Amino acid sequence: MEKQSIGRRMLKFFKRRWLNFLDNKEKNKDRIIQRSVKALDVVLVVIPFAVAWFTYYHLNIYSDAFFLRGHVFVIVLYTFVYYLLAHLYKGFALHINRISDLIFSQALAAGINNFVAFMWLWLLIRYMPNVPVLILVYLAQLVLIFLWCLLAHIWYFKTFAAKKTVVIWDELKGIEDLVHEYGMENHFDIYKVLNVNECIETGIDETLEGAQVVFLCSLHSHERNQIIKRCVDLGVTSIVLPRIGDVIMTGAERIHLFHLPMMQVGRYNPVPEYLVAKRIIDFVLSTLLLIILSPLMLITALIIKLSDGGSVFYKQIRLTKDGKLFYILKFRSMRMDAEKDGVARLSSGEEDPRITPFGRFIRKCRIDEIPQLINIFKGDMSFVGPRPERPEIAKQYEKELPEFNLRLQVKCGLTGYAQVYGKYNTTPYDKLLLDLMYIAHPSLSEDFKILFSTVRILFSRESTEGVDATQVTAQTFKRESCDEEESDKEK
Repeated sequence: MEKQSIGRRMLKFFKRRWLNFLDNKEKNKDRIIQRSVKALDVVLVVIPFAVAWFTYYHLNIYSDAFFLRGHVFVIVLYTFVYYLLAHLYKGFALHINRISDLIFSQALAAGINNFVAFMWLWLLIRYMPNVPVLILVYLAQLVLIFLWCLLAHIWYFKTFAAKKTVVIWDELKGIEDLVHEYGMENHFDIYKVLNVNECIETGIDETLEGAQVVFLCSLHSHERNQIIKRCVDLGVTSIVLPRIGDVIMTGAERIHLFHLPMMQVGRYNPVPEYLVAKRIIDFVLSTLLLIILSPLMLITALIIKLSDGGSVFYKQIRLTKDGKLFYILKFRSMRMDAEKDGVARLSSGEEDPRITPFGRFIRKCRIDEIPQLINIFKGDMSFVGPRPERPEIAKQYEKELPEFNLRLQVKCGLTGYAQVYGKYNTTPYDKLLLDLMYIAHPSLSEDFKILFSTVRILFSRESTEGVDATQVTAQTFKRESCDEEESDKEK
């Protein structure tokens, strides 16, 4: 009897899987096509390197025992690293990226991969590999990347029609950013934009009629949950721009008490092994980088000193874990009297008159950030964490956004989730959301992902956009605190 019941359960399982496949046949077909196009890109990028390997590089290996499996391993390794980097930098995201973004992401991935390949080729050949050959490989890859990105982007939008999209908003600022600043209308067929109150009055089913995707922009939990449940029921994809409480809940631990499912939420408290490993990585990596970059630091210090005779370093009090104060170190990029009025303010960008000519250069190349390696070595900072704010500016933010101090649950970092996915002038509210997303899921894999993603923003102008010259901070609008907004709504 038991065997029969197990057999029936297995039969029902495979039957459900088969029916599910048939129901989603068109969707599965689309996925196969998209992955095939992605695979074509990887193959095109690998071909120039494979040609160079088989016609030149492997001939210089001393060992005669490098058989077929050795060649396969080399090509597979090169392919795997390129795929990981291109995927990390969103180089395959045809549905959301512009052609220029795709080209930039893939070119960066190929460049880093070629550098890594150069290092292990050096180990295999035992002397410096022929650099011009690798440069020719990269140039050929750039041509193929350009052609693939151009043709694949055109093909994608001709083959896959933009999805019918409804945008439901409660914060007007959120919808303005989505639709206009980030060009959402270029990727989604937005045929309806309405306030959540209008949606409820009209009726959720009527609002969602004909929709394939729904954007929910900063909705209160009561209305948002109603809409999401109907979206799931109707098979409509919902994309949520969250509030602070929503992000905190993503880090909740699922538990079972009294035969009931529950969610346990607490302050940031990762396992000790993670904290120990993170500190060891910070110490070792900062030490190595300080040694390697010491000549560059010396040259930079001399130029700054000779340019105006002022101090080389810029020391400033910043906030780190639990509100602890420390002096952050940077190479000075502004005039000595940059804040002679005593007002703490953010930079307004490259046109800021307080920035020196050499300061513009070291800011653009991120050289001014190198002395922070000393802060990491000492333990004041980590490589990955929320960006350290000045106490004066943090107080201004907290007047309108009390939850802003939730960022101080962890040690501040040289780079972080908000730096990678936001910008210098990202609003405090959105910066807090991004930092809380990192805090909710601490892991070494996430830290390394952020570190590798940082390489991309080093070449991005958007990441260094300053605030408006009339602004002191990045605060441009007020959003209610998550506690106030939900309690008010319930009333």
